Amino acid sequence: MLLHTYEWGEPDAPPVVCLHGVTGHGGRFRALGERLADRYHVVSVDLRGHGLSGWQPPWSIATHIADLLETADALGLERPRWIGHSYGGRILLELASAHPARVERAVLLDPAIWIPPSAAGTYADRERQDHAWATVEDAVEERWDEATLLPHARVVMAADMAERLVPGEDGLLRPNYCQSAAVTAFSEMAELPSFPEVPLLIVRGERSIVTPDSLVDLCRESATSLELVDVPGFHNVLWDAFEETASAVEQFLS
Repeated sequence: MLLHTYEWGEPDAPPVVCLHGVTGHGGRFRALGERLADRYHVVSVDLRGHGLSGWQPPWSIATHIADLLETADALGLERPRWIGHSYGGRILLELASAHPARVERAVLLDPAIWIPPSAAGTYADRERQDHAWATVEDAVEERWDEATLLPHARVVMAADMAERLVPGEDGLLRPNYCQSAAVTAFSEMAELPSFPEVPLLIVRGERSIVTPDSLVDLCRESATSLELVDVPGFHNVLWDAFEETASAVEQFLS
């Protein structure tokens, strides 16, 4: 499947491909893409089951990888640098393991390398519920109470909600992703991935529990090199600590 893309920078510049997390969308990399656009051709995708890409199954990691390679081929991106946040980081680990010749280097932003099965089941059950609101403000208020973000990130969350919520036939606003795809993603994350032999950068939130040292060490055993940068905040490092995260990414990519 050819995925819907967002692009920044000149097409003949060195390519960087960005992968969002489960329930997300490619527009979440806009600020980073604009920052890198003077040196790189940044391409961010809506994964299958998310945003403006097709929603049909299967939603397995293997299918996500096939979609990404098909999309990269269509854009003439033979060996880009890659960036993946959360579930996007997990997909990137698997892509780099199966196709190392297609990965120049990889950035993992608080990657969801592995989730304990009990926790994955809880998250999957939560995704089966109907998430619907009358207004964007209602959505932000409810989700902020559940979120683990630094206070200044509320503005970014509100802008993201305004972009990704779409009205249903009942007039209520819902996030623009397939809930079945999200449930599948949490099932996939309950199994350990393969670990690639490529240069890796891991940026994780100092207060996040998603990427513990034990999982970083598993990545380190295979990677040709691994850099670890801790930044303020929680799991969404691009929202909590954009400057610190972007600086680490810029240095690694160059």
